[in-house]
Amino acid sequence: MAAEKAGQGTRDVEKIVDDMTLFDDDLMSMVFDRNTEAAELLLRIILKCDDIRVISVVGQREFQSPVVGGRNIRLDILAEDSRGKHFNIEVQKRPEGAHIRRARFHSSMMDVRMLKAGQEFSELRDSYMVFITATDIFGHGLPIYTVSRRFEEIGDAFDDGSHIVYVNGSYSGNDAIGKLMHDFGCRESKDICYPELAKGVKHFKEEGGRRIMCEAVEKYADKKALDKQIEMIKNLMESMKWTAEQAMSAMQISDKDKNVLLKRL
Repeated sequence: MAAEKAGQGTRDVEKIVDDMTLFDDDLMSMVFDRNTEAAELLLRIILKCDDIRVISVVGQREFQSPVVGGRNIRLDILAEDSRGKHFNIEVQKRPEGAHIRRARFHSSMMDVRMLKAGQEFSELRDSYMVFITATDIFGHGLPIYTVSRRFEEIGDAFDDGSHIVYVNGSYSGNDAIGKLMHDFGCRESKDICYPELAKGVKHFKEEGGRRIMCEAVEKYADKKALDKQIEMIKNLMESMKWTAEQAMSAMQISDKDKNVLLKRL
């Protein structure tokens, strides 16, 4: 995430926003949030299906684990089309962020929320887990990698409605997906081919939405700094057998900040 690089000053934040592209999930989530036009463009190109009609799309939706103490996830984009199909679209700059088992986990978290008590399993809608990665993480030079389940013995498709797709963000072919990945790498809206994307990038980087973007970067940077402090406190408590108060005193944390951190421990 671009916000991880945020410094303490306004100038640092402004520089981060200037350098952002749609490969940064902070910007991507805002550009696509409630932007059905952009979501339709993206899904139609990646899935090669011209009749997708998106009826809802939200950015940065958090899914709570149904298991106590389980891992929660925050989705970059969650969309639904007119046929009831669900789409989770994630951007990842680092290969480790798109681990193949992460796709499995995200798919399961979408599925578990689709059925209500009493519904039949046959009513479970199709789900699509789409990872857009900045590099070609599988190394075969393909623009798109589509994962499908099959019966090993007979080779027929096992059509359970679960779909996983990886998009190679470094692909630069002279086709729709090549133009789309070009646009994802652009820092300025004037360089973007598709107007559905250029409009959103211009708003959040160059016009009235820039202030919102800067505030989001600062907020996320503050949260990361707080999480790092909490991790350090817990490590000291475990390694030194200290209380939280002793650990925070050793770290020279102010009394005001101690009260904030104690609520999170």
